Amino acid sequence: MIKNRTKTQTQSGYKIQLDPIDWSQLYIQAKLSPGQRMLAMAQVSAFSRSILRGAFQRRFPEQTLPEINMLMLEYLNNIPEYRYE
Repeated sequence: MIKNRTKTQTQSGYKIQLDPIDWSQLYIQAKLSPGQRMLAMAQVSAFSRSILRGAFQRRFPEQTLPEINMLMLEYLNNIPEYRYE
């Protein structure tokens, strides 16, 4: 994911500056099998969804779990990185 995007104008258009590469993390991931990488990705995804769900449950304690899930879906659909257009 691109974080802290800054655009600087150059002669050919715009240049996007990305976060620096975390080489130690890349070396760790390179040692994993494809299946282990997929498992790690699924675990991180589940963890981030649980954090978001917990935040919505604290903000809207009267909502049921299906209603919280719909709020999450609406929230994620409004984030530019998650749009599938």
